[in-house]
Amino acid sequence: MSRHETPITALQARADALNADYRYHSAIAVLARALHDPDVGQLALVSSFGAESVVLLHMVALARRDTPVIFLETGMLFTETLIYQQELAERLGLRDMRVIRPDTAEIKARDSTGQLNQSDPDACCALRKTVPLARALSGFEGWITGRKRYQGAARADLEFFEVEEPNGEHAGRLKVNPLAHWQPGDARTYIEENRLPRHPLVAQGYPSIGCMPCTSPVQDGEDERAGRWKGQDKTECGIHLVDGKFVKQGESA
Repeated sequence: MSRHETPITALQARADALNADYRYHSAIAVLARALHDPDVGQLALVSSFGAESVVLLHMVALARRDTPVIFLETGMLFTETLIYQQELAERLGLRDMRVIRPDTAEIKARDSTGQLNQSDPDACCALRKTVPLARALSGFEGWITGRKRYQGAARADLEFFEVEEPNGEHAGRLKVNPLAHWQPGDARTYIEENRLPRHPLVAQGYPSIGCMPCTSPVQDGEDERAGRWKGQDKTECGIHLVDGKFVKQGESA
């Protein structure tokens, strides 16, 4: 049995041990060490190139520039995001940039009009995000996310290392969350101190940026993710296939 097929209990034990060992590390120290730690395994950074993505992208460029960076081009992103992705990847000198897209045949069969997001946003996220991401992560033992505790809900007890529950695509994998303990404002401070370029939509009132049809500006006083799937009973894009069925996981990439 390979480490990619590690029983979930053994994988959880590994995550627990890593959390204990990394407990007092800073975000950059967690990321830099994890990228070279054989106990963590081969990692990829999954980046939306959204409002705060430049933080982890910059850290990766400093710690290990050849780290695989996976960018999901769902086919429904803002033009500003696509331009920002190209310019930022070049500026940071990322050496293993992987732009992935949903399967063309699957899109044609299930969302030929591009309106699935209106009738079934969960299915749209699965089709355009989760399933392609699972395929792209095949072969990796873990992936890096920008999720933080203060974002609430399922993230409130987030640790540096957690176990992604197994599904039809894989038998379990580590998630590495270097920014888990960051507070509101920390990302902005990091961006300003390092003079990093911000996503152009941030200045237009978009503190959280996803696909164009499901993202709207946020008003003063609203939560930073209030503009995602506004007016719907949905806060995350984490949908997985289990035994051929869509199942909510309560987390996003």
